[in-house]
Amino acid sequence: MKEMRNILGWLGLQKEHAVLLIAQQHVAETCNTVACFATAVKALIDGDVQTRTQSIQKVRESEHAADVLKHKMLSSISSELLMPPDREDLIKFVRALDRIADRTNSAAKLVGFIEQRLPDNVLKNISIGTDLVVTAIAKLKNAIAAAIRNDVKQAIDLCQDIARIEHDADDQKRVLLEAVLHVELTPPSLLLCYHLAEYLEGITDRILEAAVLVRIVAAKGA
Repeated sequence: MKEMRNILGWLGLQKEHAVLLIAQQHVAETCNTVACFATAVKALIDGDVQTRTQSIQKVRESEHAADVLKHKMLSSISSELLMPPDREDLIKFVRALDRIADRTNSAAKLVGFIEQRLPDNVLKNISIGTDLVVTAIAKLKNAIAAAIRNDVKQAIDLCQDIARIEHDADDQKRVLLEAVLHVELTPPSLLLCYHLAEYLEGITDRILEAAVLVRIVAAKGA
């Protein structure tokens, strides 16, 4: 009986790695979603309306492509032989990845609605918050790759890096909101900047959520 449990456990790990292979594609697409968002933010800073509009459209298209991969992962999880706890962890992981792309798309929409030229200090802090998102998603991509090749130490180290970035993003949200509250903004711009600060911090929260689950899967393979 113990041997049978070991075999089932081994099979579960193999199935989890199969899902991670699709997740690798998903996070690569999500990296593209975030990169397009970062371009939109840079265009906002530069006052380049055309590039901002084009980049926001690319964010929307990339988020849709990531959504297709989400359904592919859920289909894979449903069809594979997995123990209930493993299945639950993987479903949470898929949903966390989906929320990263979804929140990035929502943040891009907010950037598209900003019409007022924002003060330099506000723009600087939006840029810093965006850079934290870019760095965190790149580390998540590398953590998934490390988990797939069974490099447990690197996967866990990268997940710990993401936790530190998420903490920095919490602080950056506060700094951005302070910058927003200490300048003259139109009511629409004030509201948009407030929600943008919330979304930037929220994206890193979702990246950390996914990283925690990557760490769980990586630890199982140790």
